[in-house]
Amino acid sequence: MRRILLVVCLLANVCWAARPVIFDADMGNDIDDALALAMLHAFTSRGECELIGVTLTNSHPAAVPYIRMVNRFYGRGDLPVGSAIKSLKDGANDGYMAQALRAMGPVSAESAEPAPALLRRLLQSAREKVIVVQTGFSSNLAALLDSPGGMALIREKVEMVVAMAGNFADGQPEYNVHIDIPAAKAVFERWPTPVVFSGFEIGRDLLYPAASIERDFAYVALHPIAASYRAYRKMPYDRPSWDLTAVLEAVRPSPGYFGLSEPGTVAVGRDGSTRFTAGAGNRRYLILDPSRRAEILAVLTLLASQPPERR
Repeated sequence: MRRILLVVCLLANVCWAARPVIFDADMGNDIDDALALAMLHAFTSRGECELIGVTLTNSHPAAVPYIRMVNRFYGRGDLPVGSAIKSLKDGANDGYMAQALRAMGPVSAESAEPAPALLRRLLQSAREKVIVVQTGFSSNLAALLDSPGGMALIREKVEMVVAMAGNFADGQPEYNVHIDIPAAKAVFERWPTPVVFSGFEIGRDLLYPAASIERDFAYVALHPIAASYRAYRKMPYDRPSWDLTAVLEAVRPSPGYFGLSEPGTVAVGRDGSTRFTAGAGNRRYLILDPSRRAEILAVLTLLASQPPERR
């Protein structure tokens, strides 16, 4: 019965209420950010969330034009984009963006607002509390947190953060944390609203299938997400769905695709490792039931490959 209900919800768009979402990403360092952005556009088209802006922690020059190109493809070229505020060692890579931009055609070269300023503006103007999906480094959220009035604004306007960050399986430092350890420490330990972590181990065990790229995106001759995926690695390859899992949990927490740890706190070590301590606190991390891998991957591929609305 639960699987039947899932299919009905996917087709009918009636099971989840729309909620405002800001996507804070390190687009370009890995292909999962691009797939995650495609999911947010699908969710917005379904009325399950409203993507209100994208902020970047990857300072590569192609990042802002790439986001604008993808947003334009999905019919939302006017979405605000915030640029990264600092260049981080090993955190400003272009795994596919320039190549996809060349394939898809020119976009506006106008400059973008700094990400923390855009975050502040979007939160101040939001009519209800916002969910932040963080799939990059913590640089932008830390800057907002430490800005004048930032803590109060976050308490008033942010419902929660869902972050693809950390490693809650073996304690090894995870990339998004390691690249900007001071920022991660500030956000993970001082951010006032609930934070749910999709750790390294979750996406690692859910591989996005190359077969979906070849099959599900073929409704147009040139698709920016498919072009990006093919540019990132030699096809065919399956890639961990790290950032996609954070989007799924942020927008659809109620079906319970993932289990949740008990509440507690998360501390960041000097090497970028993350340590969860159960008890008083509002931090949780996702837990994957291996028996649900196929079900979750079916949802991820369906949403990431959904055609854009024709306006």
